[in-house]
Amino acid sequence: MNRLMERYLRLDALPTLFCPGCGNGIVQQAFVTAVDKLGIRDDIACVSGIGCSSWVPCYLDLDVMHTTHGRALAFAQGLKLARPDKKIAVFTGDGDCLAIGGNHFLHACKRNIDLAVIMINNHIYGMTGGQKSPATPQGAATKTSPWGAYDEPIEGADLAICMGATYVARWTTAHPVQLEKSIEAAIKHKGFSFIEVIAQCPTQSGKSVYGDKDPAFIMKKLKENSVIYKEGDHVPAGKIKCGVLHHDNDKTEYIERMETQLRLYAESKAPKTSGEGEQAK
Repeated sequence: MNRLMERYLRLDALPTLFCPGCGNGIVQQAFVTAVDKLGIRDDIACVSGIGCSSWVPCYLDLDVMHTTHGRALAFAQGLKLARPDKKIAVFTGDGDCLAIGGNHFLHACKRNIDLAVIMINNHIYGMTGGQKSPATPQGAATKTSPWGAYDEPIEGADLAICMGATYVARWTTAHPVQLEKSIEAAIKHKGFSFIEVIAQCPTQSGKSVYGDKDPAFIMKKLKENSVIYKEGDHVPAGKIKCGVLHHDNDKTEYIERMETQLRLYAESKAPKTSGEGEQAK
């Protein structure tokens, strides 16, 4: 076993429920590497919802809240408000985040609350049998779209930028080094950070999206279809736009705004001293 992972894993919880070739292990390794480099093992807490990707932090020997379907961001925001000193990492999937959790996602982005969200996008509901998710590509034949999906897929990273997230990146599991660096940057960033990770699910999206269950084939396809984006670049249609897509350090973080507003309110309600009253006259 990888020595770093051996130090962070809950060995008594192994084996994981991940299928052979699943991309979740790559994301888990990138996250652990980032946390270890930052030296924040005792200062970070993880929150996750429901789905294959939401199990990623549950095998780590860290503070972890495994919550209900679609509510990871609601729990994470509450935890951050209660413990603003903690770094909070949220693990979610395309279904958990963009479908049942979509409203929480929109408001968390808008608030710019200091969370690092990692959305593992395998383009399908993998754990529950292979139903179409909000991110399923058009034409993919799934359990709930056997004729081929005709909905326009939601682009999680684009939606995050539109709604006010201040650090947004997208990578695939074929870019583990870049992913680790982005996770490190997202944790350090003061504000709402969102990283979309396009990952292989050989069991479900392998047959539905890629037409092949071989994880090596899928990862090769992901790498070949990816373009590392720089501002101003044109990304051809059908290619995966990877890289840091948006980074804004100027927008004030939510808790800082809240504390400023509460302080101003308290000052406005404080009784004026006699000296202040005479000066006003």
